[in-house]
Order: sequence, then structure tokens, then C-alpha cells
Amino acid sequence: MPSSIPTFAELIAGCTHSAVHLEMRDAYSVDNERQRFEAWRQGFRHDPADRASWWRPWLDLIQETVARGVVVRRARVVSEPVSEYIRFEHSGTFTNVAAGEQVRWLPRRRASDIALPGNDFWLFDGRLIRWNHFTGDGGSAGQELSDDPAAVKLCAAAFDEVWARAVPHEQYEIDQ
Repeated sequence: MPSSIPTFAELIAGCTHSAVHLEMRDAYSVDNERQRFEAWRQGFRHDPADRASWWRPWLDLIQETVARGVVVRRARVVSEPVSEYIRFEHSGTFTNVAAGEQVRWLPRRRASDIALPGNDFWLFDGRLIRWNHFTGDGGSAGQELSDDPAAVKLCAAAFDEVWARAVPHEQYEIDQ
């Protein structure tokens, strides 16, 4: 693998059929999320009628990717009752769905017998993994790429099993 990691936009631009994302933390504290989370805590909610105000450029990138025929799926393994951060994510996920992402939620208690990787990841076209590393408090600790066949197999199997058990976003209800 090359020593420099391509940007997410470059990785997804190279996708031809699928990009899947598995999230397994109950809170994230990465730079681009902190401000949005704090605004949400203070009462901000996205207006479904005001698409221009939604999270850009992420949603534009997803919309363009889906328009090229790439299936983008995100699965979130969450503890219940959910954390405040997960309530925040859930409240804004309709924007991801509107952009073309398919999103599902799996209560952690239903994942006990699934062999899950130790880190969140993106799997591109079932062949390239971008591991997302986090600090203990949810800050970004970098990314790493892998095309190791055993790791790819683990990630694909884990995602497929989580996806099969998970609840589609439109049906997953939490106390807001």
C-alpha cells in the first residue's frame, strides 16, 4: 500500500459499485462534528425543506456517488439506551438518506455474537478498507488503508451480518 493515504473523496471517486461504512462508537469528537453537535445540543435541528443548509460538501459527494451507480450503506452499532451523541446523529440522518445513503441501526446487544473488527471502517468495492482510528474520547487518531484479503473478508462478513440484523433508519426509533 502507498505510504500516503488518499482523501476520502479520492477513495470514493474510485468506487465502481459499493461503499460500506461500519460505525461502532457511541460518541465521536472529531473536529467537523463538534460544532454541529454543540449546535444540536442548543436546539438546532435541520429543516427538511432547506436542503441547501444541510451538511456540505459531504452530502453532495454522496449524492454524486450514488448517481454514478455506487451503493452507499452505513450501519451503526449502538448501545441502548442511546447516548446523547447517538440521538444527535439519529436526528440528522434523514439528510444522509436524502442524499442516497442507506442507513441502518443495530442495538449492540444484538451484535454480541458477530465477529466485529476492532475499528470503524469503510470498505470500498469489497476490496479496500479505510480503517478509522479514534482516541478514547472519540477524537480522530488517523486512518489506515488495507487490502489484506483476511481483513477484507472479516470486514465484509461483519458488515453483512450487521446489515442483515439492523433496523432501517426510517424504522429505528429512539427517545428524542
